[in-house]
Amino acid sequence: MKKIIAVVYNAVAQESQPDELDVLDQVAAVSKALTDLDFNPVPVPCGLDLEHFKRDLTTLRPGAVFNLVESLEGEGRLIHVVPYLLDSLGIPYTGCPADAIYLTSHKTAAKERMRQAGLPTPDWIGPYQAGMAVQSRALVHLKKGVTDGPWIIKSLWEHGSLGLEKENIITAPPDRLGSLLEKAAQGLGRACFAEAFINGREFNLSLLGDGKEVRVLPPAEIRFLNFGQDEPKIVGYRAKWCPEAYEYQHTLRSFDFSETDRELLSRLSDLALSCWDLFSLAGFARVDFRVDDNKAPHILEVNANPCISPDAGFTAALDRAGISYTTAIARIMDAVIRAGE
Repeated sequence: MKKIIAVVYNAVAQESQPDELDVLDQVAAVSKALTDLDFNPVPVPCGLDLEHFKRDLTTLRPGAVFNLVESLEGEGRLIHVVPYLLDSLGIPYTGCPADAIYLTSHKTAAKERMRQAGLPTPDWIGPYQAGMAVQSRALVHLKKGVTDGPWIIKSLWEHGSLGLEKENIITAPPDRLGSLLEKAAQGLGRACFAEAFINGREFNLSLLGDGKEVRVLPPAEIRFLNFGQDEPKIVGYRAKWCPEAYEYQHTLRSFDFSETDRELLSRLSDLALSCWDLFSLAGFARVDFRVDDNKAPHILEVNANPCISPDAGFTAALDRAGISYTTAIARIMDAVIRAGE
């Protein structure tokens, strides 16, 4: 009898935004791969009615869960709820453990841990949460000499570049950022922070583990084509999710590098592995970087549950590495199986 694998994902509605609907493409792709691997995948949507979700799992009695949950009812800050629930139920699941998902999703907590470990990450101020003042202790995250920025205001919890556009880049002294963060918070999941904007190259490094070893997949650089000199080069929401937008059509992923980048790419790979170890990642993950004009790398984010839809950067990196999608899913499942042995 084929082992049942519950493919758990955040329930979405027809009117949901493109970044939320993308999870359905992931469910379809993962389910096909699991079928090819002789598993019996069963899609299981999850919302905030956790009792109903528990009953679904109890009835299904899956051998494991393939976790694709990115949020609950549009709240990215709840991404960790399902893996914690699965831990309490004793059901093994793919990908990173609940603690890693929580810590990496809270972007300033992740940055603080990276800084304590000596890993390079841009300076920041915050976080600001609606109804709360920015604490003065946030200023300890500024290096000596940092004054007016530029800064980029980001959501504390939300991924998929929610609310992130060129309008989020500002120039202001640190003591004025509190009021600006308060104003921006409502459009950024009610919690945000200001990060020093690194005006340089952008890289994504994906990692794939099988419970025994981890492999850094070929690095990808985001190329900003025909952007004006004064146009900030960022992968904002329009660049990711709006095919008709100029940013979408002129922001391309490239795996081709010159020999002069070899040392830099090796450094990025080492840093990605350091993040894997620091946050106890598992299964699959992605680390995003900016590299400044002095070729110094800065870790922007660690994504412990990256998108793995057929057109995602992770899948493109698999293809570049010569690893089929089904083989990658097999390795991710191997990590779950090994963990249960």
